[in-house]
Amino acid sequence: MAGPVVEQSSHGRRLPFEIPTPVRAALVVGFIYLFLVGVSSLEKGIKIMGEDTQERLFSSVSNPIAGLCVGVLGTVLVQSSSASTSVIVGLVATKGISVDDAVPMIMGANIGTTVTNTLVSLGHVRQSAEFARAFAAATVHDFFNVMAVAVLLPLELVTGVVSGIAKGISEVLVGSAGSEWKSPVKEWVKKPVEWIVDLWDAVGLNGNVQGTIVVLTGLAIVLGALTLITKNMRRLVADRVERSVNNVLGKGSGAVAMLLGLVITIAVQSSSITTSILIPLSAAGVLSLRNAYPVTLGANVGTTITALLAALAASVPEALTIALTHTTFNIMGILFLYVPPFVRDLPVLGSQRLADIAVRQRTWAVGYVMGVFIVLPLVGVALLR
Repeated sequence: MAGPVVEQSSHGRRLPFEIPTPVRAALVVGFIYLFLVGVSSLEKGIKIMGEDTQERLFSSVSNPIAGLCVGVLGTVLVQSSSASTSVIVGLVATKGISVDDAVPMIMGANIGTTVTNTLVSLGHVRQSAEFARAFAAATVHDFFNVMAVAVLLPLELVTGVVSGIAKGISEVLVGSAGSEWKSPVKEWVKKPVEWIVDLWDAVGLNGNVQGTIVVLTGLAIVLGALTLITKNMRRLVADRVERSVNNVLGKGSGAVAMLLGLVITIAVQSSSITTSILIPLSAAGVLSLRNAYPVTLGANVGTTITALLAALAASVPEALTIALTHTTFNIMGILFLYVPPFVRDLPVLGSQRLADIAVRQRTWAVGYVMGVFIVLPLVGVALLR
């Protein structure tokens, strides 16, 4: 008698049961809907809190450096720029924070998201040659994003050019700020959000307490949905992603590598997964640092799709503006820091130099991660609050 059918996973593990691809794809659609419900719940909960509470909670982000640090810390905390930028979109949608105050937070989220692949690189710490390549491949992302913020944040504060471009596109698509646009997505998620509010109302909660609980519920839904979307999308495209990385990146085309990073990140809904795939390949010497570098830039652009999706759950143009600001910022970063040949190699050289230091003194690697992603942002928030 034949035994039970046992399938192989994409990583060689034997699984007693594998979800069929059409079913998994349907699950992804369901989780995207759940994600939109969570974003809309965040918006509803903040509105329930009232303007006075909002002002007390978000007054510290009026300082752009404090806002930048909040963006870094928030993203490090949830290990996902997709989650943190979705929350920022929700805050802007409720007028809890302005677009101007949210821009530094978005830029901070771009820095915070690089912590994941930097942590992954520490797994190679026992092998000096591997660790040097892995740490450089991870921190080239850090260097680029920090440089992009160093150039574009002052430019934005002086001229408003980044958010201005996003605002212009938003006005063409959904109208000017201060108005409302009929978002079909908001109508689709309206009923589940009402159920969440009614649930906590039935428990006897009201006012700020109810608003806080609704916000926390929405946040839990957003994080859970994003985790499930990422997990299922990775299973759907895992084999294709690995083949694409190996086949394309060895050819050394920056534009193609950037496009690959963009497509993979949109597919798996996580720039951290895209960039983390590069670390073992770089550590093994299969992929050069200069070939891996443009993939991270494509991943930066690809990860903005989640904020754009979150903006569809809102009904105010400002929400779409801040989501488009995220995309605009990353594209401008590429135009300013990758396209000109005379600055293109600066993140590469910086990451190589840092990797050399980390190999000679391993504690510097840990100190770097703690300092850049936790200590400095905490100090910034504490001093500038």
